[in-house]
Amino acid sequence: MQQGGINKQLDAIRHTLAHLLAMAVLKKFRKAKLGIGPTIEYGFYYDFKLPRPLTPDDLKEFEKEMRALIAAKLPVQGEKITPATARKLFENQLFKLELVKDFIKEKKSLTTYTVGETPSTKTKNKFIDLCRGGHVDNTGEINPDAFALTSIAGAYWKGSEKNPQLQRIYGLAFETKKELDEHVALLEEAKKRDHKKLGVELDLFTFSDLVGSGLPLWTPKGTLIRNVLDDTVWELRKKFGYQQVDIPHLAKKELYEKSGHWSKFSEELFKITTREGHEFALKPMNCPHHIQIFARAPHSYKDLPVRYANTTKVYRDEQTGELSGLARVRSITQDDAHVFCRNSQVKEEFLNVWSIVESFYNKFGFKLKVRLSFYDPKTMEKYLGHPKLWEKAEEIIKEIAEEKKSDYFIAVGDAAFYGPKVDFLAMDSLKREWQVATIQLDMNLPDRFDLSCINEKGEQERIVMIHAAIMGAIERFLAILIEHFAGAFPFWLAPVQIAVLPINDKNEEYIKKIEVVLTEKNIRFETDRRNESIGKKIREAEIQKIPYFLIIGDKEAADKTIAIRARGKQDLGQKTVDEFLKSVYTNEQKP
Repeated sequence: MQQGGINKQLDAIRHTLAHLLAMAVLKKFRKAKLGIGPTIEYGFYYDFKLPRPLTPDDLKEFEKEMRALIAAKLPVQGEKITPATARKLFENQLFKLELVKDFIKEKKSLTTYTVGETPSTKTKNKFIDLCRGGHVDNTGEINPDAFALTSIAGAYWKGSEKNPQLQRIYGLAFETKKELDEHVALLEEAKKRDHKKLGVELDLFTFSDLVGSGLPLWTPKGTLIRNVLDDTVWELRKKFGYQQVDIPHLAKKELYEKSGHWSKFSEELFKITTREGHEFALKPMNCPHHIQIFARAPHSYKDLPVRYANTTKVYRDEQTGELSGLARVRSITQDDAHVFCRNSQVKEEFLNVWSIVESFYNKFGFKLKVRLSFYDPKTMEKYLGHPKLWEKAEEIIKEIAEEKKSDYFIAVGDAAFYGPKVDFLAMDSLKREWQVATIQLDMNLPDRFDLSCINEKGEQERIVMIHAAIMGAIERFLAILIEHFAGAFPFWLAPVQIAVLPINDKNEEYIKKIEVVLTEKNIRFETDRRNESIGKKIREAEIQKIPYFLIIGDKEAADKTIAIRARGKQDLGQKTVDEFLKSVYTNEQKP
């Protein structure tokens, strides 16, 4: 087992750099209003209300000033203060005053950090910020060549559209220049692989202003990939006795009140009022619907486990500024499944799902890390149920992780609101980590819905639920896959597996025979019969990232062969169609 953690020194560097950025901005804009400046993965940001929009030249100026502050080797010191002192210190900073109110309301202590002088020194050459801490002792500890200000974005104060819009400056920061340079190079490669760009170029999906933001429309090619992925998951699940069910896309408010979703996520629900005044919501989750299917009739212990699988859409009212291509959408397709079982069956069912996860992700070459996402007993108000139920569920999950001999780490506070879970993290080809599959152990919803079976003694026995999504959100998973493969999908997943490229129109009869063979073998192919040069046809097939091109001219027609070229301009010579297909199925990974 490994404990999840962060590099505390690097986090301190990033946190201090956020303050130095604020100092640089205040030097240029004396009346700037300061928002917040936290650390994030790979760097930091700070939000400001400024008299004008920022430009890239401003970022260069801020960087120069920040390096001067680093070279000055300024001390950084913290001090706990009273609410009265805080209000006086930040009397001209309306956003900081609002944070002071929040801290007082939440009964949190107020701490300031001063850069440049001690907190008590009366001099203009210092900067004081409201902060919880985690800084270097002296700015001289920061490598001036290992950070960069990268971009400017708009951000609403506290993330609400009802609040003022601020300007957010993002920065990267590392301990060495080498690490910074490597990350910048990775970002450049990521731009080339951006799924928002490649998805359109490869004609996989589109968005429409008339349909709305965050609601992707899938083309035939994109739909085909989605179906291949979903079929692959279903074939794995079918082996373990899952049954498919189907459910509506909305439900009465009362269902989500009983499940707890209404009180926890009311603001994120799309609500509908019927002409008769009934209140409905587009479903944000599938589990309450599946529970109703299970609860339609009494169950004997002999009936369990009951396993339902359902690939369907859920809907979340995400804020417009949070939407991002397929990675964050309002219409989310989940390959969802729920297992209803006895306590004695949890371990076997959990391990079966774990096996499905491993089998599926092996097909893409992903190595998986395991995170046990547990509840935070300090914030019990965020969760359903009693702490004893949580402790019991978490102990079971730990035992399962130990039995799998997984190198797991624990993340306190990352649990679903109804139960702890195992999250699987995949590292892509750019060494970025993504949360993908999840398995959740739920003892709370069975309690809320009074789910039980009749046991061997003829008594009612409370059951438990396992929630499992292999891809999670298909939209988000496809965003990851597109960028992981740079759009060059493996043969079994490619929407078009083979491009048939005639050199001229003299050999139509032979081409049709090849098409018949490919069709019989269930190969997805396209034949380019345009009156264009073979060079242009090959170039366009390369752009579309089709795995194989079959080039057919007079010689191939006469010899009953095909000239084969693989994606990436690799010439594989001439073979018969049967020889080629045999080699493809031998060398290519199958779903």
